[in-house]
Amino acid sequence: MDDDDIFGDEDFIRSLSLPAEVQKAIASIIPSDDPLDNPDFDLVEYINELFPNEQSLSNIDDIIKSNQQKIKKIDNEIKSIIHNQSGSAQTGTTSLEDAQKAIIHLFSQIKDIKSKAEKSEEMVKEITRDIKQLDVAKKNISYSITTLNHLYILLEGVEDLEELIETNRTSRMGEMGIILERVVNVIDHFESYNHIEQIASLADRVKKIKSELSVKVKTEFEEMFSNPFQRLNPENGQGVCKCLDVLEPKFKNELIKWFLKKELSEYPVLFEENQENSWLDKIDRRYSWIKKTLSEFEEKYNKIFPNSWDMSERLAVDFCESTRRELSNIMNKRKIEMDNKLLTFAIQRTIAFENLLSKNFLGRTVAKPPNLKLENENSEWKPFLGMISQCFDAHFDIFLNYTD
Repeated sequence: MDDDDIFGDEDFIRSLSLPAEVQKAIASIIPSDDPLDNPDFDLVEYINELFPNEQSLSNIDDIIKSNQQKIKKIDNEIKSIIHNQSGSAQTGTTSLEDAQKAIIHLFSQIKDIKSKAEKSEEMVKEITRDIKQLDVAKKNISYSITTLNHLYILLEGVEDLEELIETNRTSRMGEMGIILERVVNVIDHFESYNHIEQIASLADRVKKIKSELSVKVKTEFEEMFSNPFQRLNPENGQGVCKCLDVLEPKFKNELIKWFLKKELSEYPVLFEENQENSWLDKIDRRYSWIKKTLSEFEEKYNKIFPNSWDMSERLAVDFCESTRRELSNIMNKRKIEMDNKLLTFAIQRTIAFENLLSKNFLGRTVAKPPNLKLENENSEWKPFLGMISQCFDAHFDIFLNYTD
C-alpha cells in the first residue's frame, strides 16, 4: 500500500486521532499556531485557503516545494530523536549496570557492617560479663572485709567482757553495756556460721557472758535501790541501765516492776482500808501523795534512768491501777455509806486527776484501745482518762435511786 492509499484510508486516519483531553494537554505544553496542529484540521478548507482561485494555482510548485522542505526537516528531526533515543537507551543500560554494581557493593558493605556489629555486640557481652564478674568479686571482697571486721569486734568484745567480769569491775558497768551492745549487734551476722566450731564456741561464750552479767546487773540494781538512804552514783546507775537495755527485755521489765513496787510500797500502808485516809471523802489525799512522790522521784532519778524508759509514767500507771483496785474493794465493803454527793465528789476529783496525768505524760507505756473513737479529728487521746474512774461505774445505781 503506497502513501496515497494510507492517507486515504479513513480507518488509518481515525487511528491517528488522539482524545481531546490528550490533544489539549499537548497544546498546553507545546503551543503551536500551525493549522496542521489544530485538532479540528480540515484538509479541504486548508487547500481552499492555499488556492482560493485559479490564478493561485500558478504557485502550486512553490507551495509543494515548501511543504517538501518542511517534511524533510521533520524527517531529520525524527531521525535525530530516534538516534538520541538509541543513545539514551544505551546510556540507560550502562547506568542500570552501574546501579546494579553499586547495589552489590552497598550490600557487601552492609553485610560487612552487620558482621562488625555482631562482633561488637559479642564484645560488649563479654565486657559486660567481665564487669558482672568483677562486681560480684567486689561484693564478695566487701562482704569478706565486713565479716572479718565483725569477727574482730566480736573477738575483742568477748575477751574484754570476760576480763571485766572476771575482775568483778562492776564500777565499769557502762563500759560493759557498750561493749556488749557491739557484741550482740555483730553476733547475729554469724548465725548462719554456727556450724563452724570456732563461731559456735564464740556464740557459747557470748551466752555465758550475758548470763553472768545478768546476775551481776541484778545484784547491783537491787543493792543500789534497796537502801533509801544510800547516796546514788548517777554514773554507776546509768551503767547498770545501759547493760539492762542490751540484755533480754523480759529481764529488764522484771527489775523495773520490782523497783516500782518498792517505790509504791508505802502507798497501801498509808491508805489501808481501816485508815481514815482511805475513804472517798479523803480521795484528794491519795492524789496529793502521788504528785509529791512523782516530783521527788523525778528529782532523784532523772539522771539515772534513760528517758526512753518512761519511769515516771510507769510509776503513775502502777499507782492508778493500784488505786482502782483499792477503791473498788473499799466501795464494795462500805457501799451503804455512799450517797449521791460523796460519789459525785470522788468522780470529779478523780477525773480532774486523770486529765492532769494525761497532760503530763504521753502514754507510751499505756496500751491504746484498738477500737478507740475520738469525738472529732482534733481530739487528743487521754491515756489516763478512766484508768481509775472506771471503778465508779458499778455504783451508778446510786444516782438512779437518788431522791431529794
